[in-house]
Amino acid sequence: MKIVRSIKRLFNSAPLIPVVRLTGVIGAVTPLRQGLALSNVATTLNRAFSMAEDALAIIVNSPGGSPVQSRLIFQRIRDLSREKNIRVYMFAEDVAASGGYMLLCAGDEIYADSSSIVGSIGVLYSGFGFVDLIQKIGVERRVHTAGERKLMLDSFQPENPDDIARLKAIQASIHEDFANLVRDRRGKKIEPFEGQLFTGEFWSGRQALELGLIDGIMDVRTKMRELYGDKVRLRLVSVERGWLRRRSVGVLSAFDASLAGHAAMSIADDAISALEARAIWARFGF
Repeated sequence: MKIVRSIKRLFNSAPLIPVVRLTGVIGAVTPLRQGLALSNVATTLNRAFSMAEDALAIIVNSPGGSPVQSRLIFQRIRDLSREKNIRVYMFAEDVAASGGYMLLCAGDEIYADSSSIVGSIGVLYSGFGFVDLIQKIGVERRVHTAGERKLMLDSFQPENPDDIARLKAIQASIHEDFANLVRDRRGKKIEPFEGQLFTGEFWSGRQALELGLIDGIMDVRTKMRELYGDKVRLRLVSVERGWLRRRSVGVLSAFDASLAGHAAMSIADDAISALEARAIWARFGF
């Protein structure tokens, strides 16, 4: 691999740094709405690492989302970095919180803007309760289950203290995994601040630097020019979009009935996903 890179350098002295942008709520992916999941970023990451000569830059703008997809993307970046001996530089844009911060931790070095929102190392569950509503409008709900816990946390029943206790135990387990990942990646830089980092709180980029969560305040172009000179070439490697998203709405009229029905359901799913994503972004003022 190093021999190939050396040959490339003979023909072009300016180093090439692929840049990947990971943007959106993690796990919130529908055919018409962009989000982040391993399934739609794996090909992009493979392509970017294959292009890289010495280093790769990844820009993150995400308020978090699925802890599973966050860890899967994190792990894929780390695996590719080791396999191809490529150093990874991570950059936070507006928000890199919760699962977004987990993605940042995949970097060998982490940078942010002084006003970026960074952190939120915690686990969140949210929902609604409709018990009184369905009684007022006279709706009878009929649910049949096998398994006494199958309706745990059901929105149409009063909260059960035992269900909440079980949920909190699961959250505690996921939270500890997250905290251990951060400890492993940030090491001694965060040791003096251990007591305040894992509360779910988030900070500005400037505060995050003081707490050891990032390594500096800088944007990708400035950092790469600092490391590799003014002639460094930055090449954006775009995340592929879904098949339906790449086509205009006008093309839907040419679909047959089954595809049109699928498109309609996708649009409905997309609308719900948009509301959920909007709520997650809003927690951080965006």
